[in-house]
Amino acid sequence: MFTGIIEEVGKVASVKSGSLVVAASNVLQGMELGGSIAVNGACLTVTSFDTKSFSVDIMLETLKRTNLGLLSVGDRVNLERPLALGGRLGGHLVQGHVDATGRITSIIWEGGAMLVRFEAPPEVMRYAVEKGFIAVDGVSLTVVTRDTSSFQVSIVDYTRRHTTLGERHVGDLVNLEADIIAKYVERLSQARSPGITVDFLQEHGFLVS
Repeated sequence: MFTGIIEEVGKVASVKSGSLVVAASNVLQGMELGGSIAVNGACLTVTSFDTKSFSVDIMLETLKRTNLGLLSVGDRVNLERPLALGGRLGGHLVQGHVDATGRITSIIWEGGAMLVRFEAPPEVMRYAVEKGFIAVDGVSLTVVTRDTSSFQVSIVDYTRRHTTLGERHVGDLVNLEADIIAKYVERLSQARSPGITVDFLQEHGFLVS
């Protein structure tokens, strides 16, 4: 589990079929083989590491759902270690299970804030609500406005400077993960009993058909 608060921006050192090597420093502290690391919001498993970089394997399913397959040597990526039990939750609960990719359709500057609009598929938009959370390339953000096919976020100067979002342009593809709490609420609502219906009464002998 992650928080969407990026700890470090790493740099892609090597890209091979099904694997990625990322140069980093801060996130290497406490790293373990088989441990998890979020790269642009995608939870990946560490396969090796040294004092300057780490390696991860990328499954075909991850390549299909994320923008990781577009990475090249030298590209910068958002990095976050898993949330430590008892640690501060500065953003929101992020699983690192990217739902889909979205595309930047506009960037507007408003004072010191960067207003960015993303076009997103229905499986993400169904959970996007104003003032609700969403993770973009692993960054915890708040939805400012939405319509049927897109949402807008406001990126403050600190986030812009300490993540890759400040380097994004119109047309870029980003990883999106909807709020897990919204997903559970929807699931529980669907599972809720419909209550007493005519069919229920007939089935239990209260009505004769």
